[in-house]
Amino acid sequence: MMNETLRMITERYSCRAYDGRLPEKEQLEQIAVAAVQSPSAINRQPWLVNVITDKALIDEMDAEGMRILAQADDKAVYERFMERGGRLFYNAPCMFLILKQPGTELDCGIVSENIALAATALGLGNVICGMAGIPLGGENAGIFMQKAGFPEGYEFGMSVLVGYAAGSGSPHEPDLSKIRWIG
Repeated sequence: MMNETLRMITERYSCRAYDGRLPEKEQLEQIAVAAVQSPSAINRQPWLVNVITDKALIDEMDAEGMRILAQADDKAVYERFMERGGRLFYNAPCMFLILKQPGTELDCGIVSENIALAATALGLGNVICGMAGIPLGGENAGIFMQKAGFPEGYEFGMSVLVGYAAGSGSPHEPDLSKIRWIG
């Protein structure tokens, strides 16, 4: 019998299609608490977790990100998103936006993994998504940072999209050749 945590890690997949329904507030609160229970260097906890359930704001950031990608010289990323339905955030109703202090990328990554595993444990689709950095780094970044509640001294770290999956998905096949035993 597999340990419950290991089962969640094995079953988790990157959900790229949501039905738009917002999870229950209690579920989102549980995920938020799991986020801030993440370990950090010297327990500094150099993050803030903004839980965005304003679908209009998520859609506005999505449209801005797609606009920026459409104007890029290299159209590969834009075309990939167009093949997946033309949405950066896949119709997700909730975005856990992880804000970080400069130079704390590793801690931010740990927070995003806690969010993803907690969402999976609650039966919710999720995907760790760096694409929120596009509208938050573009010409209208200040507007979006204000709307998303960025305090001074914090910057975009990562986002995790959460919601009910619009279908099912499969976890990626682990590449066991990436494991090396020394000693």
